[in-house]
Amino acid sequence: MNRMTNSLDFQAQALTLRAERQRIIAGNIANADTPGYVARDMDFAAALREATGNQAPGSTMTGVAATAPGHIPIGTGSTSELGLKYAAPSQTNMDSNTVDMDRERASFVENSVKYEATLRFINTDVRTMLDAMKSPNQG
Repeated sequence: MNRMTNSLDFQAQALTLRAERQRIIAGNIANADTPGYVARDMDFAAALREATGNQAPGSTMTGVAATAPGHIPIGTGSTSELGLKYAAPSQTNMDSNTVDMDRERASFVENSVKYEATLRFINTDVRTMLDAMKSPNQG
């Protein structure tokens, strides 16, 4: 049972971080025409390692409590807490805006696909737990 909850905890953290990354990318796209705006992005792997305390799915480590100091606060509006990085401009612009719409669209789609995959992993884990809890007479 501990292994299943650890997997769910890991996937829940991943889902939360994917949602936050999607918000960041959407913000970049929304500010594509804002003079001087600098695009931001997060190192997802590093953020996930920090959020889970280096816990891998299926490991025997106990999950990190929601009040642990190592957790990443999501939705607080503070970008420094997420370890956001500035995007390097692919070409120079007269207005100093570093948003590359091609890169942002690709990142948005990639993150969406990975968000959906994480939801499917969670769904599979929940179905497995529900199947394990059924009595043999329930089919």
